Amino acid sequence: MSSKYVVAGAGQVGHHLAERLAAQGHEVVVVTRSGAGPRTPGVRRVAADAADAERLTELARGAAALFNCVNPPYWRWPVDWPPMAASFLAAAERTGAVLVILGNLYGYGPVDGPITEESPLAATDTKGRVRARMWADALAAHEAGRIRAVELRASDFFGPGCRHASHLGERFVPRLLAGKPALYLGDPDQPHSWTYVKDVARALEIAAADERAWGRPWHVPTAPAVTAREIAARVCELGGAPRPPRITVPPAWLRRAAGMVSPMLRELEEIRYQFDRPYLLDSSAFQATFGMAPTPLDEALAETVDWWRSRERAAA
Repeated sequence: MSSKYVVAGAGQVGHHLAERLAAQGHEVVVVTRSGAGPRTPGVRRVAADAADAERLTELARGAAALFNCVNPPYWRWPVDWPPMAASFLAAAERTGAVLVILGNLYGYGPVDGPITEESPLAATDTKGRVRARMWADALAAHEAGRIRAVELRASDFFGPGCRHASHLGERFVPRLLAGKPALYLGDPDQPHSWTYVKDVARALEIAAADERAWGRPWHVPTAPAVTAREIAARVCELGGAPRPPRITVPPAWLRRAAGMVSPMLRELEEIRYQFDRPYLLDSSAFQATFGMAPTPLDEALAETVDWWRSRERAAA
């Protein structure tokens, strides 16, 4: 049976989620400030501000679920997130749509060992505290019976469509395929959990429709952690690129200097703990409960390489 879904945000995840839902015959409304989004049959693109609770409520009327896949620039989180988060809560309460929040791991702060859903939200940076507050407010509204809410947390995204904001995006995969050194802002020999972007969209869809998911956070199914150097080697092998791969890691002084002029790089310095030591995500709870396994790493990387190759062909 088809349903109506509202997806706020059409970035790395929102785009895939909207296409996935539309392919199953659902009515999909994609909300962005600019009116952007996938040009796919069944998808209606609407220009609106997610912080406008009245407008978001209007768009969410009759929807089975409202997906929060918005992601303001890092340096604007303390300013942009509070009104948007409040707007999502208001729209979910007024319409009865399940609020499905795309989260991340920042709220946990530095963690020794694998991160589980039971790990305390003990963020040490501003961004992490913002995200922890958002979930606390949503959970309180859920427990008060005002809304139905769930948060899906993933590690760093990679895959088709992951470009500027991905550590395995344009600074990494296409450079390796072109025989150039990849640029990596961390220790390339530390194991790190990478979440395939299409698995994120799939998990969001599952959580929206299954009431067993509501009222708690879940970790998106994610393959076992590997190092950036191992990722680079597999990308080169799958893409027929020169080997061994080369990886350039900017020195600390250069990162700090760049952060003086780039707010994005300055914000990344706050979460360097994620890339200078093992960063391990445990997603076994979602996998066991809903029977969803992560896409095998080689399969996910092959699709990623194919996507970048297709962009090269289109550009040529």
